[in-house]
Amino acid sequence: MIESQLLFGLGMQEILIIAFVVLLLFGGKKIPELMKGLGKGVKSFKEGMNEVTDISKDEEKSEESKRWEGEK
Repeated sequence: MIESQLLFGLGMQEILIIAFVVLLLFGGKKIPELMKGLGKGVKSFKEGMNEVTDISKDEEKSEESKRWEGEK
């Protein structure tokens, strides 16, 4: 028998039960607000990661230019 595993080894029944419990705890009106906040948090995290990447690239470029100036 083949079992389908969805997310983190959870089956469809477990995911439905978790979704039902979340719905009971927070209510139908609060869930979209929570997801909106989660989305903003993920977006902010990605922007922060991009800034770190950009800063590290800038530092690498400045180090390269210093090396080139030293070789001249």
